[in-house]
Amino acid sequence: MKLTAKIFKALSDETRLRILALLQQGELCVCDLMAVLELPQSTVSRHLANLRHAALVDDRRRGVWMFYSLAPPPSGLHQDLADLLARRLPESAQAQADRRRLKQLLESKERQVC
Repeated sequence: MKLTAKIFKALSDETRLRILALLQQGELCVCDLMAVLELPQSTVSRHLANLRHAALVDDRRRGVWMFYSLAPPPSGLHQDLADLLARRLPESAQAQADRRRLKQLLESKERQVC
């Protein structure tokens, strides 16, 4: 029951929902999320930690950079919520604006690492 509460707590924040919507596009570096969300590293990292503790995202380190991706759902509840979010988050005007910003960002930095 504790993990279920963590999931719903993680999903109750607009910034965390925006992060999940962006990660639907694939793995992203913290610096990419910071640029799109226009938030400082500490804020983005705090939200990512919350999502990680709820088993919604995975992380990996490459050198000094941290990369995040959507985690494979560990339970039926996670899967149901992931499916619902995958269908509904992209409908949000904010998510669409974030995706446009992310696309521009990734095109501008193409072969660069953060």
